Amino acid sequence: MRNRNSGWLEIMHPLGAAFQLLSRFPVPVAIPFNNKVLRRSVVCYPLVGLAIGIVLAGAGWGLSWLLPPVPAAALLTGLWVMLTGGFHLDGLMDTADGVLSHRSREDMLAIMKDSRVGAMGAAACVLQLLMKFALLEGLLESGWQNGVGLLPAVAIWSRWCMAAAVAWWPYARSGGGLGGLLSGFGGRQLAVCTVLAAGLSAGTGVWSGEAVQTGIVFAIALGLPALGFSVLLARRLAARLGGLTGDTYGAINELTETFLLLVILLAGRLL
Repeated sequence: MRNRNSGWLEIMHPLGAAFQLLSRFPVPVAIPFNNKVLRRSVVCYPLVGLAIGIVLAGAGWGLSWLLPPVPAAALLTGLWVMLTGGFHLDGLMDTADGVLSHRSREDMLAIMKDSRVGAMGAAACVLQLLMKFALLEGLLESGWQNGVGLLPAVAIWSRWCMAAAVAWWPYARSGGGLGGLLSGFGGRQLAVCTVLAAGLSAGTGVWSGEAVQTGIVFAIALGLPALGFSVLLARRLAARLGGLTGDTYGAINELTETFLLLVILLAGRLL
């Protein structure tokens, strides 16, 4: 019985850690936040994205029937922040404060570690929320609610991009920090995470009323832009910082989400 319970906890602890770290969904279980659990939790990031996306899709569908696009988009943007507790926004602000200071690597990392928000961080947060609000308003205006698989797929792939960043770039700080506890997440775990993200994304396309083949195309059509954008962003950040940090993972997630919303809106207008 002990071994069976131990095996069950080895599965559930990483999943619970992913939800506790990346969302505000209640997880009433004590999770040991150590390297082993957090490293394995990265594989589960797309599942957190799926849960967040389903809530957003349902809320967006309901709001689109009750309100005009502008207030509906404002409420949906606020809900998006609430579901993550502003965790990724905080990373974006810290990253902007550090990287846009144009100082030495050591100074940039020190600025990012400071809990205070500077002018560039505040500006990045405002611009990010304005852009996400504007894109959601445009999607609501164009009737995106008929394709409810869009927001789950956006949230799935943006969190996969964080997993890829953890696997492909070194950690910039010498020990310590939450991001440092993810060390050891590598290619084999990322392969599992990729299969999971692709399957979940294709599934959301099928859930929104498409055929299985179309769902697969849907997953690829969002996965490839997410990969390209996040790799360019991560390379740029790593070149400045000598690697990535927990803050930059959050920034990659936030900016990839907004980029994918832009891709969806442009595709809807051009195709």
